[in-house]
Amino acid sequence: MTLLFRNVQLLGAAQKYEGPIDVFVSGDKISAIGNFPAKPADTVIDGQGAYLAPGFIDVNTDSDHYLTLFDDPAQGDFLRQGVTTIIGGNCGASLAPLLYGGLESIQKWTDTSRFNVGWHTVAEFLAHFDKHPLGVNFGTLVGHSTIRRALIGEVLRDLTKNELTVFVEILRRAMAEGAFGLSTGLAYVHSRQTPYAEIKLLVEVVAQEKGVYTTHLRKTEKGVADAVDETLRLSHETGVSTIISHFLAIRGNEEEYRASLEKINGLPESATFHFDIYPFETTVLPLYTFLPVWVQNGGVEVMRANITDKWMQQRIVKDLPKIEPLRLKVAAAPGNDILRGKTLGDLMDMFSLRDPAVALMKLMTTTMLKASVFYKNVNNASSREAMKSSRSLIASNAASMGTERKMERIDRGTETFPQFLSLVQNENLISLDDAIRKITIIPGQLFNIKKRGEIREGNFADLTLFRGKEILYTVVNGVIAFQNGALTGACSGMPLKHYGV
Repeated sequence: MTLLFRNVQLLGAAQKYEGPIDVFVSGDKISAIGNFPAKPADTVIDGQGAYLAPGFIDVNTDSDHYLTLFDDPAQGDFLRQGVTTIIGGNCGASLAPLLYGGLESIQKWTDTSRFNVGWHTVAEFLAHFDKHPLGVNFGTLVGHSTIRRALIGEVLRDLTKNELTVFVEILRRAMAEGAFGLSTGLAYVHSRQTPYAEIKLLVEVVAQEKGVYTTHLRKTEKGVADAVDETLRLSHETGVSTIISHFLAIRGNEEEYRASLEKINGLPESATFHFDIYPFETTVLPLYTFLPVWVQNGGVEVMRANITDKWMQQRIVKDLPKIEPLRLKVAAAPGNDILRGKTLGDLMDMFSLRDPAVALMKLMTTTMLKASVFYKNVNNASSREAMKSSRSLIASNAASMGTERKMERIDRGTETFPQFLSLVQNENLISLDDAIRKITIIPGQLFNIKKRGEIREGNFADLTLFRGKEILYTVVNGVIAFQNGALTGACSGMPLKHYGV
């Protein structure tokens, strides 16, 4: 099959082209770039001066965490945004390798009881997508918590020397089989006390294999400066390519955030250190993360026991954070769907409560901590400043949800990349060329994704045609997956592997 884009403006190309240009695609590759007024093709698209860019690369996604890779294989929410490649396995949780087939590390995001795993290794996991292709290309990191919990269960302790040796070998094998690196979720209860020495040992392996280390910081509000310093130190001592996941300016902590951002911006040009960010004010959080830290010192069963103990409840309520009732909304509540979409203010009315903290505790006990919530806690002005940084990448930190999931939609799950394009073009945030580099060439180079992220003859034909913030066409491996506002039903994505496809 052949495809010809005529009369387009190229962005993210290997060389500069002046004026309208044509791009010819043969099979899954870009075959020629030039002016071809008489060249025949199976499909001809007149771009009418619109921008043609490499397909966008989203380095921080949650479709694996929510298991929608399996019930929404088209991954349409990404295709509609011009995204052609997604990276999973972020925040310490991945779907491979699975030592014993357990999915404990993703249970904070979704109900894992309904799903049966048919693989253990990274090679077996990626092979699943050879037989059951996705609408987008997909690669994965190794989740630190996934391996750690498989080795020692739900207890919170340091790993022994032998356990660390096993972990290192598991990580080496996973990267040899195609994993792009390691992720940590150091803010979550099972990883919060992980010693620096353990992380450094594992990250040294990633650096040796020329992979990527991504981290959900230990602290994202008060204490974020120390968490950033720890990550900067780790990157400097190991030389690993590093990405701080969803590095956001949390309301009330802007000064500390700005100081950390200045440190990152002050790094030497040679440092491969980045952070990802999205252009919205809402985060998605597991409900248990609102509990005081002293209550989180145990597995989920311990936390559930604590919140149902009448005496403990009184102590917990006193230490819950102060939340504006309209800023928190229930995103998902398995088994309690009537609560989905309700704000904390709605719950106060529903349960005839006057205290937001008591209403939050009621939500916790009613759902037994199985709920996740949308929380408007990001300072948009500070985030816009961060997006200007040469160290920033744009990522949704979201899943494609399809139509089957009983979960409220979040704007960043459907609008991250169009919204970013809108900010760039309407508010002159940065140049459009630099913006496209953040979502194509730079992440492609960081993850060493072969022949993607750049428009070049011989590269895979992952392409996005857009005008303003409107995505007109999304092409994945030479196949039109989205056009004129509708999905085509094509699933032409490939499983991606470190150092190859």
